[in-house]
Amino acid sequence: MIIVLRPDATKKQIDHIIEKVKKLGLKTMVSRGVERTIIGVIGEEDVLRVQPLEAFPGVEKVMPILKPYKLVSREFKPENSIVDVEGIKIGGKKIAIMAGPCSVESFEMLLEVAKKVKKAGAGILRGGAFKPRSSPYSFQGLGEKGLKFLMDVKKETGMKIVTEVMDTRDVKMVEKYADILQVGARNMQNFNLLKEVGLSKKPVLLKRGISATIKEFLMSAEYVLAAGNFNCILCERGIRTFEDATRFTLDLNAVPLIKQLTHLPVIVDPSHGTGKWDLVSPMSKAAIAAGADGLIIEVHPNPEEAYSDGEQSLVPYKFDAMMKELKAVAKAVGREL
Repeated sequence: MIIVLRPDATKKQIDHIIEKVKKLGLKTMVSRGVERTIIGVIGEEDVLRVQPLEAFPGVEKVMPILKPYKLVSREFKPENSIVDVEGIKIGGKKIAIMAGPCSVESFEMLLEVAKKVKKAGAGILRGGAFKPRSSPYSFQGLGEKGLKFLMDVKKETGMKIVTEVMDTRDVKMVEKYADILQVGARNMQNFNLLKEVGLSKKPVLLKRGISATIKEFLMSAEYVLAAGNFNCILCERGIRTFEDATRFTLDLNAVPLIKQLTHLPVIVDPSHGTGKWDLVSPMSKAAIAAGADGLIIEVHPNPEEAYSDGEQSLVPYKFDAMMKELKAVAKAVGREL
């Protein structure tokens, strides 16, 4: 349920409404828009039947949110949310670019990639210190050592850091190093992890699960917002279908659809979505044309020797060429790169 306040509602009136709702055992979330302030009410709404909220000073109307995801919905917040990552804004006119290797392998390699992708126009460095792998015998990441490499490269280049956190026990540690906490596709419905990153003050990048519906995806984001963290970025990274010519099927239908349903920013991962480096550039262009707020791209100086996902990684000069081409697409749809 949402309580829509009058434009002239005072702070005293808003505080009074929140106090009354909390006394009924319900949780409130305040969204301040350009024209209106809205109070979202979470919990068993039946108890509100005994409390005539429309009669409270400052209240314009009370509306039910029909969708199962409440805080994520456009009903709760009609305006686009913009996630600010230390000055890099995701969800506005400028398209955010995250780029880097799938896995953090060494400081030297990471620094080399960071300098090249930054020069090409990326503002956020991606790199996995913890790697969820299908095989227990595959490279699992460098752990905290890899996080330290990411932090050292940030100090040298100024790039912001996005890296995956896989375990509730590691959230506090990853927070010390990362600017964005990534929840990977395999953990999209790890509800304890979603609650934990929801308690963080760091932005969260939530990837769509490999077989998840849009509804399931948005319900997972609801966990993050319900815990108090509204700085959530959604990522379409391909889903599993009967098609096996590509690693996954990159569902670009999801981009405009999700943006209709939610105020949260949406980015696309064409590297995992296709699994083929030569498909990354065309699908990046298509993602921007579809309305994506950003891209997350895998880049490696020597894909043949990559510890993971070399087949879908761009070499730096191809990433640079792609970035030049993307500028024209962004301009054509009224965006900036």
